[in-house]
Amino acid sequence: MVLLIDAGNTRVKWALIPGRDLDLPHKLGQWAASGSIERAQVRQLADIWRDANISRVVLSNVAGPAMREELEQTMALALGLKPVPLEWFGSVAQLAGVRNKYRNPAQLGCDRFASAIGAHALFPDAPLIVATCGTATTIDAVTADGVFVGGMILPGLGLMATALAKNTAQLPQVAEHIALSEPFADNTDAAIVSGCIAAQAGAIERAVAAHARNHSDVQCILAGGAAHLIAPHLSVPYRKVDNLVLIGLQIVAGTSC
Repeated sequence: MVLLIDAGNTRVKWALIPGRDLDLPHKLGQWAASGSIERAQVRQLADIWRDANISRVVLSNVAGPAMREELEQTMALALGLKPVPLEWFGSVAQLAGVRNKYRNPAQLGCDRFASAIGAHALFPDAPLIVATCGTATTIDAVTADGVFVGGMILPGLGLMATALAKNTAQLPQVAEHIALSEPFADNTDAAIVSGCIAAQAGAIERAVAAHARNHSDVQCILAGGAAHLIAPHLSVPYRKVDNLVLIGLQIVAGTSC
């Protein structure tokens, strides 16, 4: 089994896939097992992975050195004396059909690069806006022939709401799960959430419009834990894809078998 790990700022997602399925396009996103856990509970994964017959591990980590150490120790508990090297995914100038046009290719967040690889593999002939709505919201442009043009980073929905509630006098703490039916809210909590969702949706729509000035038939791909909250408020067509980073890691693992 190949273990794919996406360590984000809030949660650690993982998937197991048989090695023989890595380079099969129709198997993208189809796992033998998968899961998600809060960062603080990552050691619990050792018990889950111990009997999985893992022969290879490919990891994306944007949560810093402390999380890297936690994952290394967790894998040591899971694998015991079995010599399975950990393959830490990082952004490079070109990989798996995607060319990274960042000024310094290594500076691009590895999760964003993996998502671009995954999205381009799923929609290989389309210009894309890849919007990942998590702790931060990243909005990236990819051309139909696989050029990662660049992108935007803004606070995620929860961070926006929390910052406004903490830094504006007499505004309550706002939960990101408040449901909205109208753009103009009649209470403060909902008004904060409405404004934050409008900012998120507006940024995505603006990115689609900008990319469409140079490329026809741009497809908007949504991913991330807050995607389902933002999606209903978009005025542009979109495709929602779960576990896009893991799909990108699957592509990378398949190209380097």
